[in-house]
Amino acid sequence: MTRIVCCQLNPVIGDVDANTELIASAIAEAVSAGADIVVLPELATSGYMFADEDEARAAALAPSDPRFAKWAAAVGDSVAIFGFAELGDDGRLYNSAAVVDSGGVVAVYRKTHLWDREKLIFTPGAEHAPVVRTRHGAISVMVCYDLEFGEVTRRAAVDGAELIVAPVNWPVFPRPEGEHPGEVITAMSTARLNRVAVAACDRAGVERGQEWTGGTAIVDQDGWVVASVGPGVGMAIADIDLTRSRSKKITEYVDLLADRRLDLY
Repeated sequence: MTRIVCCQLNPVIGDVDANTELIASAIAEAVSAGADIVVLPELATSGYMFADEDEARAAALAPSDPRFAKWAAAVGDSVAIFGFAELGDDGRLYNSAAVVDSGGVVAVYRKTHLWDREKLIFTPGAEHAPVVRTRHGAISVMVCYDLEFGEVTRRAAVDGAELIVAPVNWPVFPRPEGEHPGEVITAMSTARLNRVAVAACDRAGVERGQEWTGGTAIVDQDGWVVASVGPGVGMAIADIDLTRSRSKKITEYVDLLADRRLDLY
């Protein structure tokens, strides 16, 4: 079994130093709880509601920044995935996610589907969401809005992902009383359609008038939410057998990938 811990945090907009400590403490707490894989929110290092590109640039980090070494030191034998505002070698800004283990940054993914005003600040990534082979499983990394594109999540499953991880910032949208947030329903459907576990880590609080859903959810391969946080800061913890993601068979004669009609679509 693999223990997945999602840490729903409330980062401070623009305060990279404060967020550095917040992230390090959250990773350490998750590791103390037995985490093999730790997931934190989108743009955890910087906050989300930037006024403009200049403000985002002031809070952006290169993957070589020494802060990543501090986070790596907290990881131990686990793997951590979290969002950061990336300053690329090309001088452009990216809404990115880093995969970090005790040795440092293992991989960086740049969000390819930018949401709303992100398009005024960030450059979309040019590479497909990677499947990173770690000591705790094959992890596909994407960011927030990427989850809404079935082409992306199906490709991850075809590429051998055992777990789809997504740092997210889900703004509150109206929904009927008692219903899951729409984004959680998408995560559930993604897991069920692809028979792959999904861990989406949202954020908490209100930032510059924007309320967040607090919809952190860990979903098993059958599409059921097995851990969540709800409103506020907290951790979702679930033990999942990621090897179950390797088989797409539901019954003797049903295989979710083999049954595709690639001759038709």
